Amino acid sequence: MLADEEAGADLLTDLALAPPPPPSTTLCGFTPCARIPCGVMSRFIAQRSNDEINSLPTWLQETVSSYVSILNDCPYSLANHWANARHLIADDQRADVIEAALKSDAPENAFDGAELAIMRYARKLIRTPGQMAQSDVAAMRDTGLDDGQILEVNQIVGDFNYVNRLLNGLGVTTEGDVVGYYAKPETT
Repeated sequence: MLADEEAGADLLTDLALAPPPPPSTTLCGFTPCARIPCGVMSRFIAQRSNDEINSLPTWLQETVSSYVSILNDCPYSLANHWANARHLIADDQRADVIEAALKSDAPENAFDGAELAIMRYARKLIRTPGQMAQSDVAAMRDTGLDDGQILEVNQIVGDFNYVNRLLNGLGVTTEGDVVGYYAKPETT
């Protein structure tokens, strides 16, 4: 593990953005760098959405992240990233429909076209990764997604699959956390 004083400028910037570790990680004695997997994913998505190479809307990135977290049964990640998605969707009725569809594993109840293809790809990559084939990529291309967007989806699904396992494996909870990137911490 890298000590904070050995970190480069980019890592220190990310560390400064990360929220303090939840009580469960503090009790385990993790160093501050352990905050990065838990706290930077929201900012990672926000930063990627501003990158001229990436083109998926941020609300969709957060929605894919939320669906992966549902499929992986990761309440910590789901709480944070669905709060972000709901905020970015900015339409409570639409967000309710999407949330219900994802939680019932029926994305076709909320999406069609490219968005539905993305959700189906995410589900298959999480549930049966060994069965992925070129036809899964072709199905996304057929809806108009380009290779860069497909790579974005692939990276989001892979990143969140990994981070969900870290969070679940450490028993991280939202207890004591500010949930969501856009939430304001309570002041006393």
